[in-house]
Amino acid sequence: MDLAAFLIQCLNSLQYGLLLFLVASGLTLIFGIMGVINLAHGSFYMIGAYMAYALAPIVASTFGGGFFATLFVGLVLAVILGYGLEWAFFSFLYEREHLQQVLMTYGLILVFEELRSLLVGDDVHGVAPPDFLAGTIPLGEMMTYPVYRLFISGVCLALALGMWFVFSRTRLGMMIRAGSTNREMVQSLGIDIQFLYRVVFAAGVAVAVLAGMVAAPVSSVYPGMGNQVLIICFVVVVIGGIGSIRGALLAALLIGIVDTFGKVVFPQAAGVLVYVLMALILLWKPSGLFKAG
Repeated sequence: MDLAAFLIQCLNSLQYGLLLFLVASGLTLIFGIMGVINLAHGSFYMIGAYMAYALAPIVASTFGGGFFATLFVGLVLAVILGYGLEWAFFSFLYEREHLQQVLMTYGLILVFEELRSLLVGDDVHGVAPPDFLAGTIPLGEMMTYPVYRLFISGVCLALALGMWFVFSRTRLGMMIRAGSTNREMVQSLGIDIQFLYRVVFAAGVAVAVLAGMVAAPVSSVYPGMGNQVLIICFVVVVIGGIGSIRGALLAALLIGIVDTFGKVVFPQAAGVLVYVLMALILLWKPSGLFKAG
């Protein structure tokens, strides 16, 4: 492997790890802070990808907007969807057993898959990146790297910094962290914990939808894509530590490196290397790399 090929694999592992973090951060918010095992989280990623496919022509014809207008409309719809789902379903699950949470969220997976089939069919679709991000940059004499993949990494890094700032430096972040530790005490201080949880859930849905929208041009759009990403996101949450945003970031980057280079160096064993990594880390630190926060 020459230097250019090594650099490309490093960029691929960074882009994949950051995209995983974007999806898994929403899951760790919902799972770690609200205590809800949300098997339907991967469906939000799928919804985002199908939004990128279906909304682009509607936004272009209605508002005359392009790529960023589509992202904005998709995020608004995602926040509304998340807020409505928390109000209608998830608000009843906080005091329930995990088995009931699993059963209800699995039912949501079936509902979302059936709606997807009815609305857009079961075909595989491609989504073209915007023209201004469709180019490549040279890496060495023979290789190039897509600009759009760098854009994905930039978006994920910006959101990671934004989440760190909100949770570490704002009053909202302080209330969310307090609510995850002692819900009754936060309520006794006059804070509407129900509204706070709805904000957290809507934010978790929004980042998963955004991840699906920005990933659509590089991964294509196909049935069942949410189920595949859900498993690896749970691995990210477990390795990083339940409820830890920085843990999710570090775990996602580690998985990106192991998965990307594993497919190059050990292609026959690439499918299990991520789970070997999880087993080794849990043997070392059973609660994950970081505590919640």
